Amino acid sequence: MAKYRVQNPATGDITETFESATDDQVEQQLTAAESAYREWRGQSVQHRAGVVRRVAGLFTERRAELARIISTEMGKSIEAALEEVDFAASIFDYYGVHGPGLIAGYEIPSSVPGKAVVEQLPLGVLLGVMPWNFPYYQVARFAAPNLVLGNSILLKHADICPRSNVVMQEILEEAGVPAGGYQALFTSHAQIAAIIGDPRVQGISLTGSEAAGAIIGAQAGAALKKCVLELGGIDAMVVLGSDDVAGIAQTAWENRTYNCGQVCNSNKRLIVMNDIYDDFVAELVRLADGLKPGDQLNLEAGEYTPLSTRAAAETVDAQVRRAVSEGARLLAGGVLSDGPGAYYSPAVLVDVPRDSASYREEIFGPVAIVYRVHSDEEALELANDCPMGLGGSVFSTDTARAARVASKLEVGMAHVNIIAAEGADIPFGGVKRSGFGREMGPVGIGEFANKRLYFVAE
Repeated sequence: MAKYRVQNPATGDITETFESATDDQVEQQLTAAESAYREWRGQSVQHRAGVVRRVAGLFTERRAELARIISTEMGKSIEAALEEVDFAASIFDYYGVHGPGLIAGYEIPSSVPGKAVVEQLPLGVLLGVMPWNFPYYQVARFAAPNLVLGNSILLKHADICPRSNVVMQEILEEAGVPAGGYQALFTSHAQIAAIIGDPRVQGISLTGSEAAGAIIGAQAGAALKKCVLELGGIDAMVVLGSDDVAGIAQTAWENRTYNCGQVCNSNKRLIVMNDIYDDFVAELVRLADGLKPGDQLNLEAGEYTPLSTRAAAETVDAQVRRAVSEGARLLAGGVLSDGPGAYYSPAVLVDVPRDSASYREEIFGPVAIVYRVHSDEEALELANDCPMGLGGSVFSTDTARAARVASKLEVGMAHVNIIAAEGADIPFGGVKRSGFGREMGPVGIGEFANKRLYFVAE
């Protein structure tokens, strides 16, 4: 099987393949990226921002085409794919509008006679290693701020997302990014390691698994390179109370099954107070009942999409089976389809033992795992008993009560009465084994900036 391919996860059919890069081609791409950086950083920040804003416009113009590409590549519904295209466009637009102001130099008080200014300047060539679950959005939040800053981008996408990566390069170049300023890579793991070690590359951003983060982080550290790692999450959604249990359960279910559950900051652990637990779980089971596999390009009510690959669906199935073998109960769904398709029916899982291996595993698929608790203190302890710390949320009709619990969540993103606040202007990132660094918002543009002191003595 070709390493880089477009493979429809609904059928297993491979519709397009891409040649892997030779070492000579990688060297040419590094040379082009360094040359483009020298040209790009010499442009005014207003020019760079204008180019990035044009990218947003091109995304909007090609909206339907772009959505169909990623829907075919990784299986999300056309509706969700259109939402992603719009989100990516909003990120490019945000940095095109606000980026210059976010990186403007500023004077600081100085004990040494003279004028001290902190500048934010580009670093150089950056490598991005991106996942398949949001093929445009994940790239946009890395590329948009760094292009405004003046860096150039080498982008290694997931093996199943080559077409969207190529199209993004086409759009960026059409908007005015110089040739070499954004390049789609089709490289091996060994070639990625060599790129990280190359002196022309100044930083690395990875969104992916803990295992991938550990490898890339080690390689970056050995090369003394800055890296940003956005890894997995087993985010808790704590429900302390509700006067509409069915409504909050539906919100939980819709968020957990969005993108077929393949979302880093999805509400993977539902921690529910005892007095509403039974009704909450019953509503989840009702919502899971009777769902059928559907065509992601033409999804109808009561249907669900495939996961990204057959291997991904089999992994989720194996994780659920192991949890059941350890004492958990599967109340609904959890059926792996026959044949080459990547379908796994959205599932409801309860009673996962806290002393089991499954308790500390992230399930990257449509599985709602529910825990019963009897107090706010127990809910908080359970929410924080996790090796990861991406995001978390707390719900209650008593906002002050929810806020007290949410303020003690050991996460990078804490929420009250909303599962995940997401927008181009809102920072994203985690702590603990969920990685380090931030993307998006006013802080995302500073991760790969040279915060240079510029001092003029009196």
